[in-house]
Order: sequence, then structure tokens, then C-alpha cells
Amino acid sequence: MGSFLAGKVVAVTGAGRGIGRAVALACAAEGAKVVVNDYGVSVHGDEPASEVAEAVAQEIAAMGGEAAAVADDVSTMEGGQRIVDTALGRYGRLDGVVCVAGILRERMLFNMTEEEWDPVIATHLKGTFTVFRAASAVMRRQRGGTLIGFTSGNHQGSVSQANYASAKGGVISLVRSAALGLHKYGVTANCVAPVARTRMSEGVPMELKEIGEPEDVAALVVYLLSERARAEGITGQVYTAAGSKIAVWAQPRELRAAYAEGPWTPQRIADVLPTTVGADPMPMLDQLAAMTEAAAAGDRPNT
Repeated sequence: MGSFLAGKVVAVTGAGRGIGRAVALACAAEGAKVVVNDYGVSVHGDEPASEVAEAVAQEIAAMGGEAAAVADDVSTMEGGQRIVDTALGRYGRLDGVVCVAGILRERMLFNMTEEEWDPVIATHLKGTFTVFRAASAVMRRQRGGTLIGFTSGNHQGSVSQANYASAKGGVISLVRSAALGLHKYGVTANCVAPVARTRMSEGVPMELKEIGEPEDVAALVVYLLSERARAEGITGQVYTAAGSKIAVWAQPRELRAAYAEGPWTPQRIADVLPTTVGADPMPMLDQLAAMTEAAAAGDRPNT
């Protein structure tokens, strides 16, 4: 057992499997008391079962740690509040929350139904909000704490997961808003964009050349929860963890601008914009051909 998080209480959603489980175990191994949340659904969000959260809590107990299992649905306000209340009721405080819970429902935008859109947004984006909302109230009173959201490289856009990409982009904006709004209370907020072998990555039809294990992601999360990260003032950041690589994403900012002496007209914009302001090419466009070919062949190289 380590001591990187000694004395801290951390709640982890989606902690029954994959990255969430690895994060919960890593936090416990570094001395934290852990609230293990998992609704226990399939990758599509079906067939809830509470056993997975309890199983991880038992794993932590077996390794000499302390954990409490909560099987609530994070897409409800009551579920997010219960996770926080469990930490307070069992351990008296809450120092960090890590929102990993997520589902996938893949469909092209022109075929996507409301039933395929709403649950994905609810689980990823609202599910982060419900926990952040409840946790931030506690951390504000404590004058300290850490919020960690989980995003994806898909926040850049997705061919057939507009719901997932939209949710993940929303999580980044939520994290940045939390970092700004809670800074004066000593609360930090950051985002992790993992590339790791999980149930979700198995369905990607193109080889992920930089891919690691859930444990690689967990190490970064433990650091971000620690006093070392807080002392460095790390907040409002998006980090990728992919095997041996850790990377930071740029903050949104203007690239180029043009000004007109009089009002803009469509013709003036047509004359000026392409050569002066230009565009910022989408990195994902370069990958589309390879992804299309792999999908047509039925490849699942990350399985």
C-alpha cells in the first residue's frame, strides 16, 4: 500500500469495470477510502446489476483498504447526491470525485433516434454534473477538493457517435467551468481523455496505435487527486493517458482574425476569409478513409 492519497476520501463512478475499476483500486492502494459506484449496466446501458460495485469494494477490502459500494444511476440527481452522501456518512468527508461512468449507442447522425441520444448524454454529461454538483457543495465548505471528469479524443468529433462526442465535449466545458467557478474555494477540476483497452475500445474499427491499459490511466488520476498536483496549481486541464504517453490538450483560443473598416458583407467575407482568417483543419478528417476501410472489412483490431 502506498501513501500518495493517504487520509483522502474519493468517489469513483463507473468503478465496476475497466478504467473505473482500475482507478478505484489505485486510489485504495495509495491510501484513500473509496466510494465505488457502478450501476452495473452493459456497454449499451442495459441490464443494470449491482454486483459489480460490491465486487470491487470487496477487492479493496481484501487488499487491506476501505470501500463502500453504491449502485445508483448517476444520470439522476438523487443518484449523484447519494454517492456524495455515502462518502460523508461513512467517512465524514469527500476529497475527490472521478466520473468515469459511460455508455455507447452508435448510429449515424441522420439515423440517430432520441432514444439513442438522450441516454448517452444523460450518462456521460449529466452523470458528471450530478456528482460534481453534489460534491462541489461539500468541497466549497471544506475549502478544498478535486473534481475529475472523463472525456475522449472523440470530443474533436465523431463519424457515427455524435451523441458520445457531444457529451464528451460538454464534459470538458463543464470541467473548465468548475475550475473557474471553484478556484477561489481551493477546489481543482481536470479532465482525462484515456486511450486504453476497455469494453468501449474493443468496438473501434481502426487500430489505436497509442493504447495502454486501464492501470496507466489510473496512475494519472491518482496524481491529479493528490496534494502534489494541487500544489502545482493544476486545474482546468485536459490530459491524455495512452500507455507510455501523457499529453496535455490546448486551451481554446482564437487563431487568426481580420477586421473591416466598414460593415462586413458576404462578398467581402468571401474575398478576405479564405486567405486571411483561413480555417483550422480537422485532424480527424485525415483518418476517415482508413476508418471507413477498416469498418467495411469488419475489423476490430483493439479487441
